[in-house]
Amino acid sequence: MSAVTLDDVDRQLHRRAIFRFQAGIETLFVDEYARSRARMAPVWALLGLAMYLFQLNDDYNLTPDVFEPLLYARVAIFAPGCLIGLWLVMRRPDAAIRYDLLTLWVGVVGSLLPMAIASQTTSQHLFAYQNGNVGALMFFVIVLRPRFPVALIGLVLMAAIHLVTMALSGAFDEMAYTSIVTFVVTSAVFMAAGAFFLELTDRKNFLLRLRAGLLHEQLLEKSERDQLTGLLNRHSLARIRDTIWNGGRRMRSVTAILLDLDHFKLFNDMHGHLDGDECLRATAQCISRQVGQTADVFRFGGEEFLILATDTEALGALAMAERIRVSIEALAIRNRGLSEAIVTASLGVAIARPAEQTLEELLSQADAALYEAKRMGRNTVAMSPSSAEAHVA
Repeated sequence: MSAVTLDDVDRQLHRRAIFRFQAGIETLFVDEYARSRARMAPVWALLGLAMYLFQLNDDYNLTPDVFEPLLYARVAIFAPGCLIGLWLVMRRPDAAIRYDLLTLWVGVVGSLLPMAIASQTTSQHLFAYQNGNVGALMFFVIVLRPRFPVALIGLVLMAAIHLVTMALSGAFDEMAYTSIVTFVVTSAVFMAAGAFFLELTDRKNFLLRLRAGLLHEQLLEKSERDQLTGLLNRHSLARIRDTIWNGGRRMRSVTAILLDLDHFKLFNDMHGHLDGDECLRATAQCISRQVGQTADVFRFGGEEFLILATDTEALGALAMAERIRVSIEALAIRNRGLSEAIVTASLGVAIARPAEQTLEELLSQADAALYEAKRMGRNTVAMSPSSAEAHVA
């Protein structure tokens, strides 16, 4: 879903394209279509085969002279072909083309086999077969529910099979055959209209579901991001804590780096809060560039930032903190609250094993290390003594 934006979906809703979305949305729709149909395929296969084989009762009663070839066609040809097609669909539930081809097999071959054989009968009851064929049209459109272009192809072929085999049978005079044509064509047109509106509804509902999902993602993203800096906030910290401490994979170690901008109150007093906000945004971007995808960065409160990294050695954690300190200093943001000074940061580093310490204990150690960095004169990095002594690897 990440490749599709809310604006993309809104534009698609306003365009009201009937049977083709833009590439990304169409891919998602086809994937959902294939998977949803594949889930139902075993159900309709059992139902459809049961009803198809039940028609042997009519074959026996209405066209007894061709019953044996009808029995062979239904049991030895159609049923195995249907089951093989079902197996292929279940092997690749994301392949929409397999499902579409299976529906065409069910509809077209399922109509062709009995009608081609029944047209050779000398029975006077061939007329009754059109009831079964109309039922086949309904099953094809309403139960199988292929995409509209496939449904249209199937309906045309199924109707043509019925009309051609009825004509070749020679069992009907012109008036009776005209009535059959009217009945079959009318039924096929109604089924085509039904297929059209079914897909139209499916596509609109899909867009609305997709939009709702994207809105939910957007709200979730906003609820976990600091509005000013775009960094993660304390709400997201609780989720990430659960992932690290209670997740399926136990982390060997967790590093916490607490960062505080030095003399930031003086900066705000001299430059104003708008410049203060800009300074915080620049600092946040600087930290994010330095850690990349190796750690999570949070705005912890005010001018304080938190970096959480997993499976990091003590030397690696200190090196990361030092890179961040140097890069903030390199921004050279002037602080007029101090004579000829620029904005700098103090950082406290702590490392713990999740199996031995809680996040709260880890943050407490990092806070103590940050206080020590301040005491040492600011613009420096300090490590928690317990972390340094433990040599966490």
